[in-house]
Amino acid sequence: MPSKRKSSGSLTLHVNPNHDRRPSVRRLLSSQDSDYGSTSRTDGDGRSVGRSYSYCPESKKNIILSNSDIDPPTPSPSTPLDDVFLPVDPEKQLLENSTEQSTETTFSITSIDKHLRNWANFRDVNKLDMKQILVLVKTGILFIFLIICTGYIASNPEVTEEKTHVTVAKNRPYDSGLETMNSNSYPLIKLKLDGPFDEEAVNHTFVNSSMIYVNIGGNETRATPWKLDVNIQNLREGRIIQKEKQLECKIKNCSLSIRTNNERPVPLEYSYLLITAQANNGVYYATVILILVYILIIFELVHRTVAALLGSYAAIAVLAAIHERPTQDIIIGWIDMETIMLLFGMMMLVSIFAETGFFDYSAVKVYQIAKGEVWPLVTLLCLFSAVVSAFLDNVTTILLLTPVTIRLCQVLNLDPKQILMAEVVFSNIGGTATAVGDPPNVIIVGATSKMGISFTIFTIHMLIGIIPVILGAYGLLRFYYRKTETLKNKDSPEVIELKHEIGLWKRAAARISVATREESVMKVLFLQKSVELENILSRKLHKQSKDKIKDFKDTLQELKKRYYITDPVLLVESGFVLLVVILVLFLHSFVPTLYVVIGWVAVTGAVWLLVLANISDIESILHKIEWSTLLFFAALFILMEALTELGLIDVIGSMISDIIKSVEPESRMIASISIILWISALASSFIDNIPYTTALVPVLINISQDTELDLPLLPLIIALAFGACLGGNGTLIGASANVVCAGIAEQHGYGINFCEFFKVGFPMMLLTTAISHVYLIICHVWIGWNS
Repeated sequence: MPSKRKSSGSLTLHVNPNHDRRPSVRRLLSSQDSDYGSTSRTDGDGRSVGRSYSYCPESKKNIILSNSDIDPPTPSPSTPLDDVFLPVDPEKQLLENSTEQSTETTFSITSIDKHLRNWANFRDVNKLDMKQILVLVKTGILFIFLIICTGYIASNPEVTEEKTHVTVAKNRPYDSGLETMNSNSYPLIKLKLDGPFDEEAVNHTFVNSSMIYVNIGGNETRATPWKLDVNIQNLREGRIIQKEKQLECKIKNCSLSIRTNNERPVPLEYSYLLITAQANNGVYYATVILILVYILIIFELVHRTVAALLGSYAAIAVLAAIHERPTQDIIIGWIDMETIMLLFGMMMLVSIFAETGFFDYSAVKVYQIAKGEVWPLVTLLCLFSAVVSAFLDNVTTILLLTPVTIRLCQVLNLDPKQILMAEVVFSNIGGTATAVGDPPNVIIVGATSKMGISFTIFTIHMLIGIIPVILGAYGLLRFYYRKTETLKNKDSPEVIELKHEIGLWKRAAARISVATREESVMKVLFLQKSVELENILSRKLHKQSKDKIKDFKDTLQELKKRYYITDPVLLVESGFVLLVVILVLFLHSFVPTLYVVIGWVAVTGAVWLLVLANISDIESILHKIEWSTLLFFAALFILMEALTELGLIDVIGSMISDIIKSVEPESRMIASISIILWISALASSFIDNIPYTTALVPVLINISQDTELDLPLLPLIIALAFGACLGGNGTLIGASANVVCAGIAEQHGYGINFCEFFKVGFPMMLLTTAISHVYLIICHVWIGWNS
């Protein structure tokens, strides 16, 4: 046996490539004071092989790897080891059929985890090189793209709007010159006008109505004026509505003229921006950006959070290029803080609640109710998800239900991804049934409540229609999972748990920043632990005998012994706070004197529980927050608002309005329902349904009040609600609940990619939208239930 080497501040890894593939690993554990542990194995000739290293904090933290036959030293309990042996993973040999010649590679200890992951790929050098080349090309293209965007943003100043207050009357018009530049560079003026106008996007110009006439140009170049209806009720109550229009300035010195036919003085406030001619192409730029973001997500070129960040950055760069760069305050204002606060607060509540063992206990109870059968279990989970989402926000429902489902699938050896996708689909369907189940419904009822569409009327129309939708979705889901064996994992529960644990150890090692001696040692020990578990996993995979399948009663008794409530006191405390939060969230839409938004309710509940449960280790709680999901939502909100500024949402609304007006009067009702439903469903699959719904509601109100079209508002609004909510099932980022579910699953080691969700969600979206289409035609075209 070779003599021991002194600790030299280097790590030496010895590997015999010609070893037997049946490992017998013996762990050589050092004393408590030692920074080392070791493992070894024997090959077919009885020789001991392994991976060894030695580390000294005073060194330059270099590691030397080499291939050689070794005999492991036997440690003494009183003497620290000079060498630590890491077991050779038979599935990840360094090189096959290689020579006995030693090779040495020196690299920093901070990259040990990266090299350990790459060892398995060294057997196919050509494939690895091609993959590295593609990664470099992708990185180079994205980095150049970011440099170009940064150049546009840095070279164009933030545009601040200076508002001017004016008052006009019938005998007192307003005329003022505008500070314009060369018309060749900035030929367009984006004018924003605040006043007591109607909320509709387009004016009606009724006879004898009060009007505001706005015109830009010189004395000889005035075009057709911009006409706006004055709402007398808003004028009396002092309610201000903002209008925006892009006007053309054909000369260098343009003037603004505002007049009215109203006898009473009308207070107004206006601001304007000088923009380039490229602003007319904003819709095309927005479409290209949206397509690029989806390419990055679909093909998993980058993480979806990075894709959303790149898209929002590109959209802001386009706005800067056309001289509409928003200020930092405006960009922050685009983020829906209510949604971010709701997610953050509920994530904290759920992470603390999980410490009680309630999710494990609930998984066993659901297994007992379903009697161990897979399909009854899926039915219970989907039904529960749909019913709860009808009365509680579907994002909150998924936050509470996903951890239970993952633990249940681990207990039953099922694939969590398949069950979670079914749950989130039914959560979106169930949330469609009421005015509080999905954010688009909340927006619709809030905007149309003064026009006779109350919470009760809206819920009745949606609830009746959602029943056949759920039945159809359940039938399609049963067809998808007609072979329940596909829901089960091919590996045994022990193998699944080992793979999951190996991933956790590797992620834990990757998160350690090597700044101190202790952190360096911990990182290496974490990696050693992952390699040890990989050896155990290999023995499990090569094991010939299989465990005897236990019956339902034996399995249930074993599960009850393993999973139970671990902290009854914390369960009572967290259960009380969670119940109060859920109750307030439900009553929020019914109690007008409750002056807190849902985001405040969730964050307040989290703070209550932190104090009530006397949580001292706040870092462990914050570590469980899905920060990548929160950042994704923030970037997505910015992206969608920027695309709205570029005119994408307005173009969709105008297209719907123009198509409806082009249809013959006798077919206008069925055509309007069909167009609104399907365009909304398809659009909500690929863009966030919140800004889409916000932009489309005024368009539908305007269409319903157009006397020439003669269309009632209720069927148009119901079609929009069905399309926007059910369309969220089309893609992974179509609804907020989808993203939240994917984020939690990814944290537990079960990533759901875009294509996996698309295969289940998009056909489900098409079927459910078709069923709701039939319901809308029967109720609102044949029966005429439009009041």
